[in-house]
Amino acid sequence: MSPLHFSFYTAFVLSSLGLAFHRTHLISALLCLESMMLSMFIPLSLWPIESSTPSFTLVPILMLAFSACEAGTGLAMLVASTRTHGSDHLHTLNLLQC
Repeated sequence: MSPLHFSFYTAFVLSSLGLAFHRTHLISALLCLESMMLSMFIPLSLWPIESSTPSFTLVPILMLAFSACEAGTGLAMLVASTRTHGSDHLHTLNLLQC
């Protein structure tokens, strides 16, 4: 495994561990999700260059579009929960009350 691939795997694992263990604020969960998407976007954009296949060049653009939609939805949820509950703490949010 090359050091470049190891750094991508490590970034993904660290961001997923951050999402699993540091879930106090909604903004920290959103940042962990965005770092996961970024750690998947960079290898997907380098893969067609390394393998010289032009047919996979659309995949990173589609992933970036889904990542932007996810970020927009997450920020809208952050604003809505802050307005209704007064903070972005995840322990104040309860799905049974919605």
